Amino acid sequence: MGGALGARLRQGGARVVVTLEGRSDRTRHRVEAADLEDVGSLAALTSEAAVILSVVPPEAAEEAAATIARAAGGGGPVVVDLNAIAPATMRRIGDSLAAAGLDAVDGAISGPPPHGPGTTRIYLSGPRAAEVAALPVEGVERIVVSDVVGDASAVKMCTASVYKGQVALVAQALRTARAHGVVGHVVADLAAAGLVDPGRTPTALGVASAKAWRYVAEMEEIAATQAAAGLTPELFRALATVFAELAERPVAASPEDVPDGLSFEELLDRLSGGA
Repeated sequence: MGGALGARLRQGGARVVVTLEGRSDRTRHRVEAADLEDVGSLAALTSEAAVILSVVPPEAAEEAAATIARAAGGGGPVVVDLNAIAPATMRRIGDSLAAAGLDAVDGAISGPPPHGPGTTRIYLSGPRAAEVAALPVEGVERIVVSDVVGDASAVKMCTASVYKGQVALVAQALRTARAHGVVGHVVADLAAAGLVDPGRTPTALGVASAKAWRYVAEMEEIAATQAAAGLTPELFRALATVFAELAERPVAASPEDVPDGLSFEELLDRLSGGA
């Protein structure tokens, strides 16, 4: 996601800098493919960038913000947190950045990495949200929700509860169907209702399994958001368990390694550990 956003910004005419210090070869290849500029260290990045976009797994969001604050050394760029976190988590991040002299903008990404136009939107909130919305992110819709930090994250938690919740439900239903030997009937019924596509759903679930480890904390953040709204957190705590199970037996090590044209039989063999 970060590499794709960086590429869109660069295409829009912005200078996009990154730090590859301590990053994996996979990340390095993505940065090279997007033609982004490595400035070496996070300290160099905070001194050169006017805006920093944070796109990390949900469980790393607070530590990422703290690391940016330490590197900035008091004052500096606007920090846009684009991570899938609860409003309360976002407010803590905003407070910690403010204590370090940094302004925070709450952001939430909806949709896939923006490799093509018209697929992805970014919700933004906070006093400086309009400034961030004006960045030249080619092909990405930007929506200012309000001037309140936390509101964009609230949007994300609600939409992700449906999008990713459905993924977990379908995966759980199909794994159960396999155990009972009724996959064909279940797929036919769900396909008639438009809930699965035999040509696309297996690959999509395979890709989700390769990213499932990232979704565990996101489900916990959704659970916390719903609890703060006076609703039970148990539904999404259970879905966190589903994604944790999927993460133990992913179809591939990374999303790009999931083969196209995967069948339901191949998918379920992998997700069920070949049992």
